[in-house]
Amino acid sequence: MRSRSAVILANGSFPINDIPLNILKKSECIVCCDGAINKLESAGIQAHAIVGDLDSLTNDLKRKYQDIIHHFSNQDTNDLTKAVNWCLANKYNDITIVGATGERDDHMIGNIFLLPSYTKKMKVKMLTDYGTFTPVIRSRNFDSYIGQQVSIFSPQPETVITTANLRYELTNQKLEMLWQGTLNESMGDSFRIDFEGDSLIIYQEY
Repeated sequence: MRSRSAVILANGSFPINDIPLNILKKSECIVCCDGAINKLESAGIQAHAIVGDLDSLTNDLKRKYQDIIHHFSNQDTNDLTKAVNWCLANKYNDITIVGATGERDDHMIGNIFLLPSYTKKMKVKMLTDYGTFTPVIRSRNFDSYIGQQVSIFSPQPETVITTANLRYELTNQKLEMLWQGTLNESMGDSFRIDFEGDSLIIYQEY
């Protein structure tokens, strides 16, 4: 399938770092999660779709953007997942999520740990003002630089992990607590993570 990219703007803190902000500004397709349109409008950036249960939109905004609003009332999923599903339905398969952290810590944690479920269907990553969260479902190499701060999150504690070219190496090790894989460091221009299990989430600072 041909790669089609989109940026999803979640309704957390609007990005201020140039890396996620420039990706947002240059995107050919911006999908807003519900009330995030308020922040996008303030930044003078055009949305291509607004997706969610619309509980954060005023009536004026609903009228203004009625042609690009996609209402999903299902409360079994959050607005970020609704936006991801909209992208899938519209053949977007390379997704960058921004604005998904900040403001509410519980939403932030939930958004991060939804990433593995998305990556089984598409290429996806989440950019914050400080770094990138990348969900993976198979072993792989990561581009890096010497001294880059790296953390490994293992949603399933039975996953067996081996790393190469990180300061604190793992060898056939399980991360039974979420904090155990944090605060590592790259030793070169790449590192590798091999694992046997369902998924991992890798954080790399910019």
